[in-house]
Amino acid sequence: MHSPLTALDPGSTDILAAADQPILWLCAGGIFVVIGVQTVIYFLAVRKAAPAVGMSGDDVKRSFRAGAVAAIGPSMAVALIAITLIAVFGTPGVLTRIGLIGSAAFDVAGGQIAAGTQNATLGGDGYTQAVFATVLLCIALSGAGWMLVTLIATPLLKRGSNKLESKSTAGAAGAMAIIPAAALLGAFGTFGIQQFQRGLAASIVVIVSGLVMVLCLWLAKAARQPWLREWGLGFSLVIGIFVGILVSNAGIA
Repeated sequence: MHSPLTALDPGSTDILAAADQPILWLCAGGIFVVIGVQTVIYFLAVRKAAPAVGMSGDDVKRSFRAGAVAAIGPSMAVALIAITLIAVFGTPGVLTRIGLIGSAAFDVAGGQIAAGTQNATLGGDGYTQAVFATVLLCIALSGAGWMLVTLIATPLLKRGSNKLESKSTAGAAGAMAIIPAAALLGAFGTFGIQQFQRGLAASIVVIVSGLVMVLCLWLAKAARQPWLREWGLGFSLVIGIFVGILVSNAGIA
């Protein structure tokens, strides 16, 4: 830990001295405590509600195991990105933004804009402690906007969902089944198209990852190995990262 915030020099370029302030670590730790409490609450709520929807104890365990496995790949990708940004945002900033609620691309873009308003470069020339504080404030306000939209929009969407569920028509039931699936397909489809637009290397990674997932699902059915459905996403992400490293080293753009 460094000295208290009052001892810092706004014109200094020693970013880590400002980034490792105790107050920032306290805020980061508080967020992880909240996440831990939420995890326990959700776990208990799922176990309590499972019998009402016909889920056995084994079904609940498999669901949590599948979620944990599926999180391995994305977590590895986030960890790799986070390590590269510690020198720019500091460890507490990376933990609370990139590691939890932020997007690396969004935060870097927002940080560059905030630094540019003070004639500085993010992580480069003119990136002083004062600019660093401005960058953190900028991305924090941006994240707060997302949270506010979620808080406002979620109850409105829930009302619409309840109205559809209250209708006894087959069309309403079908809509409730189609809308979530369509939303997921749209989100992942958008992400995939964005990667194809990045060039041949990114396209290769997307195609290989997709083929690995298809292979895992086929083997799970053909060989009667349901665990492959749980591990399929993790396998596809890890292999995708490995392929990305290979094509990058091969100089494929």
